[in-house]
Amino acid sequence: MDGVIMAPGLKIGIAGIVLTLILLIMGVPFWALAVVFVIAVAIPVGGYFMLAPSQRRRLRAIRRRRQLGQ
Repeated sequence: MDGVIMAPGLKIGIAGIVLTLILLIMGVPFWALAVVFVIAVAIPVGGYFMLAPSQRRRLRAIRRRRQLGQ
């Protein structure tokens, strides 16, 4: 499959799944993985809410046109 380009979000998602499986195999408690997951979700959500309302509208418009996040 020459020239296949993966979206950045997909790359991060795959890396997160692989890291979780490795940590589960190593014996890290499930609650610790849940805490890491919550933190990993909270950081981008917090960044989104720190944007000004006009910046959020612009970001939604870009996503609506499918120019970002594919």
